[in-house]
Amino acid sequence: MNEEKKKFSYEDIPLWVHFLIGGIIIAVIIFSVVKLLIWNKGTAELDQTDTGSFEVEVLDQVFLLPNDKKEGHVYDDEETILFLGNDAITFDQSETGVTSLVASKLGAKTINCGFPRSTVALRNATYSDDYPMDAYSFYNVANCIVDGDYSLLEKNASQFDDYTYTGSTDRLKNVDFDKVDTIVIYYNAQDYMNLRIGMNPDNDVDPITYRGALNAGIKKIQEKYPYIRIVCMSFTMCYAFDSTGSLVSGDRFDFGNGKLTTYLQFMIDVSGETGVTFIDNYYGTIHEDNSSEWLLDNIHVNADCNEHVAQHFVNVVYPEVAAK
Repeated sequence: MNEEKKKFSYEDIPLWVHFLIGGIIIAVIIFSVVKLLIWNKGTAELDQTDTGSFEVEVLDQVFLLPNDKKEGHVYDDEETILFLGNDAITFDQSETGVTSLVASKLGAKTINCGFPRSTVALRNATYSDDYPMDAYSFYNVANCIVDGDYSLLEKNASQFDDYTYTGSTDRLKNVDFDKVDTIVIYYNAQDYMNLRIGMNPDNDVDPITYRGALNAGIKKIQEKYPYIRIVCMSFTMCYAFDSTGSLVSGDRFDFGNGKLTTYLQFMIDVSGETGVTFIDNYYGTIHEDNSSEWLLDNIHVNADCNEHVAQHFVNVVYPEVAAK
């Protein structure tokens, strides 16, 4: 006679098995919640250095001037550095400004030829007297240097109340380029704020684009003065106003031509393609959490930030001096 099969019942499962399975389920839930919270928060850790910045990879890239570019040129014993730019070098022209700090740290001669509120790119493809600021774009300043003709800068200087336009023009006219060792291109984020086009995929030297104007200007200077080392310094993070008047972070807001990081990448790309040194002032300096400590307003930086930028420049471009 066959034994009657016993029916399975949960009551037959030992109590410890119930506890084990329940514990595993709880552990999985807790693990999933913790991972989700970490993912939402992000993985950046606060760098407890004097910059107070997030730990990020600084994107400096250094190029040394090839020896064949130096052939036939006689260097003197004084390091001469010409700065081209806008508010990044003109907003503070005192001893706490970037150019003065670099001169002090290096014992070098620095020449500040910046023009306030100017951009790298042109607004108009053809220059018009209706918009004199285009005269002081990096593209046109580079043309003036190469041609040795500063009349465009001279005739427009009187249209601005700020004497800096006249002063910088006069200094630029009197530069002896046979004695210039380094040209530094340092503009803040005016191109982003003034809605300059980022690039033209069909023309890599289009002067109404940020990438094209930078590329064209650098190449012109390199062709005219191959023995001068060129350094591109990036802007820092800043804020701007959108069409509604709301304050927005350049790190996150796109006016239609890209975020600030888009323009940053254009400068990195052009620097690499033309073989000029790139100094990254974007990462490792200002971010949204410390902007109140580094910015005077939405875009202009304070003396502490200038100190950081100047020291960073010296560390990267003149490491033998920084090591002393």
